[in-house]
Amino acid sequence: MNVFEKNSNIFNLLSEGISEGIIVVNTQQEIVATNSSAEEMFGYDKEELIGKSLDCIIPKRFHHKHTDHFSHFMEKSEKRKMGNGRDLSGLRKNGEEFPVEAGLNPFTLYGNTYVMALVTDITDRKNYTQNLELTVQERTKQLTDALVKEKELNELKTRFLSLVSHEFKTPLSSILTSVTLLSKYKETGQQEKRDKHVITIKSKVRQLDTILNDFLSVERLESGNVNYDAAEFPLSRLVNEVVYDANMLLKTGQHIRYPDNVDEVLITFDEKTLALALSNLLQNAIKYSPEDSTIQIIFTEDRDFFVLEVIDQGIGIPAPQQKHIFDRYFRAENAILLQGTGIGLNIAKQHLENLGATLTFESQENVGSTFTIRISKASKKIK
Repeated sequence: MNVFEKNSNIFNLLSEGISEGIIVVNTQQEIVATNSSAEEMFGYDKEELIGKSLDCIIPKRFHHKHTDHFSHFMEKSEKRKMGNGRDLSGLRKNGEEFPVEAGLNPFTLYGNTYVMALVTDITDRKNYTQNLELTVQERTKQLTDALVKEKELNELKTRFLSLVSHEFKTPLSSILTSVTLLSKYKETGQQEKRDKHVITIKSKVRQLDTILNDFLSVERLESGNVNYDAAEFPLSRLVNEVVYDANMLLKTGQHIRYPDNVDEVLITFDEKTLALALSNLLQNAIKYSPEDSTIQIIFTEDRDFFVLEVIDQGIGIPAPQQKHIFDRYFRAENAILLQGTGIGLNIAKQHLENLGATLTFESQENVGSTFTIRISKASKKIK
């Protein structure tokens, strides 16, 4: 009969009123006493733990370390918390592990040394802490993302204002100069000089109109206020109109090679969107290609797709910057000095993708670029 059996009434009276689990072990780490809270916590019946090794309520992977820690503790024989900041786990009878906290209290009774462990199941606290940590992490991520987006927005605003200042100032200055000079040519024989400045004014006004349309298109895309109307139309009509307008921008010696296989092609798509995209690609090809160069429009089709390619012999896009070419306001380093908003490709790609089409490219610096529009023949009428 152990000492706790001799004093069972006193031990039970004291231990049963405590919500923590109480487990008392001797120096051989045998359990000599428990309270009902401990038995319920570890899933054992009343007094079922008595006489068992303490290892039965400790996960097996901790057995070796626990033996060393227990021996060290008994040498110092001082009251302390178990684990010193480490995560502790208890083992239920059914094999389930759960997080615990334990305080160790050595004492001597009738000449024998014992250790009383006060054990607390901290599953709920652990779950709350983990959920709180996840919430904090998520909120921190949201705040970080918001700050990044705000920074990006501020950078976009700065680039936009700089862009507007430059892109509007240049054509406006040309228009003002031409108007000023135009007023000086009053003689009949100076009509040719007047015509030259009228052409310049028209060109610059067209340029400003294009810029404004680009900015308005960006606003509509961002607000979702875009209405598409896909219907069947002859591809030759669209290509003719786009090429006609592009011809007015050609440099000396440049020419556009028109596709010779589009006359009988009927396509179902939003005509304005395709015209905008093809016009943008042609204008870029003209702008970034040298004089006396050829710009090709190639049309092909297979069972599933219509494909339009615009191929130039221009400055190309530096390989490290190609991943940004569709970013809004982006200008490649070799194109900075040329007029442009950095909006056109972004707009064209978004509009095409909204309709299920794609815009891709291949480019090699100082060799040229190929931009490809791919439209599914399964396109349906959109209102």
